[in-house]
Amino acid sequence: MKVTETKLPGVLIIEPKVFGDHRGFFKETFQADRYKEAGLTLPFVQDNHSRSQKGVLRGLHLQKIRPQGKLVSCSSGAVYDVAVDVDPNSDTFGEYVGVELSAENHLQLWIPPGYAHGFCVLTDTADFQYKCTDLYFPEDEGGLIWNDPEVRIPWPIESPQLSEKDLNLPTLSEIRKAAQ
Repeated sequence: MKVTETKLPGVLIIEPKVFGDHRGFFKETFQADRYKEAGLTLPFVQDNHSRSQKGVLRGLHLQKIRPQGKLVSCSSGAVYDVAVDVDPNSDTFGEYVGVELSAENHLQLWIPPGYAHGFCVLTDTADFQYKCTDLYFPEDEGGLIWNDPEVRIPWPIESPQLSEKDLNLPTLSEIRKAAQ
């Protein structure tokens, strides 16, 4: 397994070993000891799977009081996946990491608790998996608007399909003001 650090503290790109031949492939998507060596020491308590169509953008989400760490991957299709530092006390506040995750490249992204997370679908459909370090609590939801003018994420789609909730998430400026 290859682990690549990013510019955001703790956010890692993980490339599992893939063993392939004429029959297909085999890969370990998680093995506790190996991932612990890479710094993923929090226990995973919930697995999620979403399927979305091309042009869907989900995010940027987080939980405020009980933040979730997320190990994410795409098992069919492709997505552009993003983590954003939304901690006003952080040196990297407002910075993001974006990476394509796909069934072909087998990459995973580790997003520690406290970061906002989202993705957009690049193929006709995509199946997306999340391993989470805390349970989901709807009343604890927070996030960052997908097109924040300060963060300026270069999403590789135009006119994304968004939920009503995602259309009304706060800006980085509003997050900064709320923390003061």
